[in-house]
Amino acid sequence: MQKHEDTAHDGLHAQALLNDPNSIYELGLKYSTGEGVDIDYVTAHVWFNIAAMRGVAAARDWRAELAREMSAAEVAEAQRRAREWLSRH
Repeated sequence: MQKHEDTAHDGLHAQALLNDPNSIYELGLKYSTGEGVDIDYVTAHVWFNIAAMRGVAAARDWRAELAREMSAAEVAEAQRRAREWLSRH
């Protein structure tokens, strides 16, 4: 099962690199829930932030919910990483 999860995760990353908003949102879900990856709220926030900027309304809700669970420093780090990703893609 792990191999399938790894393949699916890699596929989402590939789609995210193509700026597919739904795949970007799905990555946020994976990192926020630990589906196939370790839970990482900062990384989840990054993906939700990018997906929200690409028009995925549900990503805004998830991003806000995560931000309530994160420190100000973690939110700032997530925002920095999102800006960095956007500048490269």
